[in-house]
Amino acid sequence: MLIYIHGFRSSPESFKAQMLSHRMVVAGLGEQFACPALPVSPAAAIEQIRHDFLLGPQDTLVGSSLGGYYSTWLAEKTGCRAVLLNPAINPVRDLAPYVGDLRTYHDDQPMRFEPEYLDELASLETEVVSNPERYMLVAAKGDELLDWREMVAKYPDVSVRLIEGSDHGLSDFTDHIDAVLSFAGYGQA
Repeated sequence: MLIYIHGFRSSPESFKAQMLSHRMVVAGLGEQFACPALPVSPAAAIEQIRHDFLLGPQDTLVGSSLGGYYSTWLAEKTGCRAVLLNPAINPVRDLAPYVGDLRTYHDDQPMRFEPEYLDELASLETEVVSNPERYMLVAAKGDELLDWREMVAKYPDVSVRLIEGSDHGLSDFTDHIDAVLSFAGYGQA
């Protein structure tokens, strides 16, 4: 199974999720792809993923930004693979200014990021990954929100695809989707 884990204020409408879904459907593998709409609470998001999917070594999570942070924790707990797309490294620090009322990116719906969610994020911190071969990092030097150097330092010894330029949303994801699918075991998707 290939499961896309969206980032903060994002949704299954993310263009990366849509692109992966399309490629899997065209390859006749649509039933092997999922992208759940996650609640704002990190604890609830993790609980939902663990409830909805029996993750194991046969599965790959593709986590974008905060989804990369979640994917790291889940991969360590379940033994699945993880592709991390500009992953959040220190979301407690980076999301603290966003406590309060916000709007979602794709459908402009109201959402509330509660102060206790920072504690939930802290409880999901993964100091080091136990099996670097189960991870692929895609980091853009042009990420305007997160520092690619923190990403590379956090994931030593993993397969790294370091992109000159690009941006936080990886607007050039079409250039990287084949590598992501290949790592996940769907080379011809």
